[in-house]
Amino acid sequence: MENQSVIQIKNLTKIYRDFWGRKKVRALNSLSLDVKKGEVFGLLGPNGSG
Repeated sequence: MENQSVIQIKNLTKIYRDFWGRKKVRALNSLSLDVKKGEVFGLLGPNGSG
């Protein structure tokens, strides 16, 4: 059980839309991610926020 995933994401896509629901920006395209028990993980945005 040492390699047990505590966070698992598969094929995540995020599209931001405008007020009328039209597609505007694809922020993520098929992101897959595994964070195992004991690992340290962080996400930083373009302005340094996370």
